[in-house]
Amino acid sequence: MSSNSVTDFKLRELSKVLKTASESSQGTEYHDVVVNLCRDVENALEYDLGSKDELIERLTEIGLALSGETRLERLLEMIVDEARVLTRADAGTLYIVDPEGRKLEFSILQNDTMQVRMGGTSGNEITLPPVPLYANGNTPNKSNVSSYCGLTGETINIADVYEAEGFDFTGPRKYDAATGYRSKSMLVLALKNHEQDIIGVLQLLNALDEDGEIIEFSPDIVDIVGSLASQAAIALTNAQLIQGLKDLLYSVIQSIAAAIDAKSPYTNGHIERVVTITMMIADKVNSLKEGKYADVCFTDDELEELKLAAWMHDVGKISIPEHVVDKSTKLETIFDRAEMVDARFRLIAEIIKNRQLEETVAALSNGTDPSKLVEIEMRYAVELEQVEEDRQYINSCNIPKEFMSDERIARVEEIASRTYESNGETFNWLTEDEVRNLCIRKGTLTDKERSIIESHAAITHEMLSRLPFPKRLSRVPEYAAGHHEKLDGSGYPNGLGGDDLPLQARIMAVADIFEALTAKDRPYKKPMKLSQAIKILGFMVKDRHIDEDVCNLFIDSGLYMDYANAELDPSQIEEEE
Repeated sequence: MSSNSVTDFKLRELSKVLKTASESSQGTEYHDVVVNLCRDVENALEYDLGSKDELIERLTEIGLALSGETRLERLLEMIVDEARVLTRADAGTLYIVDPEGRKLEFSILQNDTMQVRMGGTSGNEITLPPVPLYANGNTPNKSNVSSYCGLTGETINIADVYEAEGFDFTGPRKYDAATGYRSKSMLVLALKNHEQDIIGVLQLLNALDEDGEIIEFSPDIVDIVGSLASQAAIALTNAQLIQGLKDLLYSVIQSIAAAIDAKSPYTNGHIERVVTITMMIADKVNSLKEGKYADVCFTDDELEELKLAAWMHDVGKISIPEHVVDKSTKLETIFDRAEMVDARFRLIAEIIKNRQLEETVAALSNGTDPSKLVEIEMRYAVELEQVEEDRQYINSCNIPKEFMSDERIARVEEIASRTYESNGETFNWLTEDEVRNLCIRKGTLTDKERSIIESHAAITHEMLSRLPFPKRLSRVPEYAAGHHEKLDGSGYPNGLGGDDLPLQARIMAVADIFEALTAKDRPYKKPMKLSQAIKILGFMVKDRHIDEDVCNLFIDSGLYMDYANAELDPSQIEEEE
C-alpha cells in the first residue's frame, strides 16, 4: 500500500470515528461541530492539502488542546495560532463580541512579517479601539469586513483586499502605508457557540505558499478552518463559563470578606490588606534566584489557592460576637460597663454625703460643739476623696494601657470587697465579673473571650471544608485556618509547628501580624510606628512564633516599606527620635 493510500485510509478511519462520535453526541452542543468536522475530513480526501498525515495529526492535537485549555487568554491565543498553522496565514486577529453585543473588541493580534504579537499571554496590551457593530445608534455596521461577519455570521474569503468591493478597507491600507506591509488575501470567519450566537470573529491575513508568496486562501481549507472555528467557539464558551464561575466565586468571597470587616468599624479593610501583603511575599518568593527560596516557585494554581485562603482567612469571625471582636476596654460587652461602674461610684459618694448630712443634722439637734461639725465634715471629705480616687483608678484599669501587676490587682480586689447599702440591700462595690475583667493583666480579653476569638480559626476550617473546592484548590481551608499557627507549636487551632506548617501558612501569619501591628484604625491602641512593628516581628522570630526566613524576606527585600508607603500614615513611617 502506498504512502498516500495509507494516509487516505487513516483519513477514512478518522471519518468513521467522527461519524460515530456525531451519533453519540446527538442532541448535545457538540453534535454539529463533530458532524461538520466529519464532513470536512471526508472533503479533504478529494483535495491535495499537502501532507494528510500532518493534517490528521494537527486536527487531533488541536481538538485535544482546545478542549483541555481552561485559561482564557491562552485559549484565545491558541485559536489564532492553530488557524494560522492550518492556513499558513502570515497574520491573524481575533475579536470578541462585548457583553452588550455592540462591538468587537481586539483580543489577539499577530503578524509574523511585522514581528507583532499582542494580547493573550504576550504581555503586550492591544490599544486599538474596538470595531463597532452598530453605527449611529442601531444601524448595523456592514461596511467593515469584521463587523459584517460579526453581524451576519457569513464567511468571507477575499483574494485581494485592494481589489475587493463592498467593504471599507481604509484601515488595512493605512496600516500598509505606515508600515510598508502589503495586506492582500483575507479570510474572515465567525465563532458561534452552541446556541448559534456569534461570540467572536477570526480574521486571517495573507495565506502563504511553500515559497512564501502570498496566495488566496484555498476554498479546500476554508471548511476545515470553519470546523476549527466551531470547535474554538465551544471551547471559548466553556472557558468563559469557567472564568465566569471564577469571577462569581471571587465576588462572593470578597463580599463575605467585606461583610466580616464591616461587622467592625475598627477592622474594615483588614482582610484586603492581608491579601495584599500575602501576595507581595508570594510573588517575591517566585522571583528569587538564590537563597532559601531559590528552588520554590508557586504555580498559578498555587498562587490562586493562597490568594483565596488569604481572602477567607477570617471567615470564621462571622460567628464571633462583635462585642468580643471589638472589645476595646476590659468592661465592654455589648456596651462599655464602665459607665455603670462610674455611676455606682457616684451613687456611693451620694450615700456617703447623705450619711454626712444625717450625722450633721443629728449633731446640730443635740447642740454639738462647732468643732465636732468640722470634724464630721473633714472625716467625710477624706472618705469622699478616697471614693473619687478609687473611681478614677478603676477607670484607668478599664483602659488597657498599663500592665496589671499583682499590686494593681490587689487594689482592685480590695476596692471590690467594700460594700454599700441601697434600698435595704447590701452590695459589693464591684461584681465578680467586673473584677475578673478589670484584672486582665494584658489587653482586654478574658481567657474565655480569647478562646471564643481563637475559635474563629477552627470555624474557618470547618466552614471552608464544606465547600467543594476543586483539587487544585483543595488546601484553601488548611492555609486559611493556619495563619495563627506558630513554629514552636503553641499556636491554634491545631498546634502545628516545624515541618508540619506549610510555607503558605507561614507567609499568611507574617502578613496578618504585620497588618495588625501597623493598622491605624484600632480602637485599643495608637497607630504603631513602623520601626516598632519591625522590632516586634524580630521578637516573634526569636520566640519561634513566626518564620525567620519569611520575615527576613519581607524586611530585607523592602516589601514592608512598599506596603507602608501605600497604606500607612506618614507619621508611622518616620523614624522615632
